[in-house]
Amino acid sequence: MRHVILESAEEGGYTVYCPSLPGCVSEGETVEETLENIKEAIELYIESLVEHGEPVPPDVDLKVYSVAV
Repeated sequence: MRHVILESAEEGGYTVYCPSLPGCVSEGETVEETLENIKEAIELYIESLVEHGEPVPPDVDLKVYSVAV
């Protein structure tokens, strides 16, 4: 399991990224499509690391907070 951050895109749809895997980003029109796309991107990213003998970084301990401004 990997934590991901999903954000609404200004032009519509969503952008999502995986903080523990630098550069692992995807997009989609719906939340469901976006999450499926990042799942595939994460799988390919990790597969590439393994094929190149690189370590797979652990997932980040992600905490999200809101502050009143």
